[in-house]
Amino acid sequence: MKYWKKKDFDVFKKEGLEARMEGLDATIRPKFHELGAHFSEELAAKLGHEMFPHVAKHARRTVNPPKDSWVAFAPYKRGYKALPHFQIGLWESHVFVILAVIYEAPTKTAIADRLSKKTSLVTSLPKDFVISGDHMKPDAEPISKLTTAHYVQRLGTIKKGELVIGRHLSADDATKLSKAQFYQFVEETFDALLPLYRKMTELR
Repeated sequence: MKYWKKKDFDVFKKEGLEARMEGLDATIRPKFHELGAHFSEELAAKLGHEMFPHVAKHARRTVNPPKDSWVAFAPYKRGYKALPHFQIGLWESHVFVILAVIYEAPTKTAIADRLSKKTSLVTSLPKDFVISGDHMKPDAEPISKLTTAHYVQRLGTIKKGELVIGRHLSADDATKLSKAQFYQFVEETFDALLPLYRKMTELR
């Protein structure tokens, strides 16, 4: 039995906030809660501290329907945006499994400084990993020395600079995977990103 269905991705074609939120509640968010429960335990076991799942609520929206949705993982129960965090999410076009530092993170300049001295943690990732500087856009670029240097520099010097690294799985490919196969895809992605996460969260 396939884990993701075409109807999951088609939710983002629904017109209007109410219809799209109903679609999210009916088809996607139950899977995010399931993924959140499983991978918060997996990440906690590997990192040695608690990791909390945060399923997107889109509560502040009053007109525009969400174009993507996700479950995020961070070591803080009340939120995740101020910290480096993992995410599993959907756009209409693809699934994303990522590690992100977004503009709300108060330590992003220090994170950029640490990463600038250890860019090999990014450039040595498998060739199907991608990188971007904006978590609100679906596009991403292949990882290279140039793209890594560019986005790490932006993270540290531009107020809205962000760093998003991980893997994308097209909707067509995602709908071919069983639950076990998708969970393996996520686990392999997170495992590859753990050294980078540890560097990002160093206190010294």
